[in-house]
Amino acid sequence: MLVLARHGSTQWSETGKHTGTTDVPLSEQGRRQAGLLRDRLAGREFTLVLTSPLSRARDTCELAGLGERARVEPDLHELDYGDYEGLTTDEIRVDRPSWSVWRDGSPGGETPDQAGERADRVIARALEAGGDVAVFAHGHLLRVLGARWIELPGTYGGNLGLGTAAVCELGYERERRAIWLWNDQHHLA
Repeated sequence: MLVLARHGSTQWSETGKHTGTTDVPLSEQGRRQAGLLRDRLAGREFTLVLTSPLSRARDTCELAGLGERARVEPDLHELDYGDYEGLTTDEIRVDRPSWSVWRDGSPGGETPDQAGERADRVIARALEAGGDVAVFAHGHLLRVLGARWIELPGTYGGNLGLGTAAVCELGYERERRAIWLWNDQHHLA
């Protein structure tokens, strides 16, 4: 089983800014959210723990109690938003009224299907681990990974909403890959 955990909130996620390559730290709220993941993940045995190289994911992993075992996986960085880095969707739509990251990608950045190639490499690495794997990363990249897990194009990640510090579980229903749990935030209540 793959257990996905999105990082806790940041100042940019709280204001809706697209945060790809900029290394924005967790906000105080994000640190609290990440700490609550510790109880949510307690008692789970993970063969492998992977985290994005960006501090918001690494710190979430640490606060969730799995930092000592974590391996940084460069393929887990967030989508590259290129020219749209740091902008909100509303700001982008001033010039491109119908823009969607899922359909259009970002100029100078990458498309969800390009990120899907990275997600496929993460999935392959997780499958080779031979047990449950915890993955700490980012909203759009994890949504792409969820779509790729069930063998859909990365653009289908747009159909999988994902809040900060949410937990997802990907596994099997017989021999078919399945999403068993998505966007679980009950531990935050």
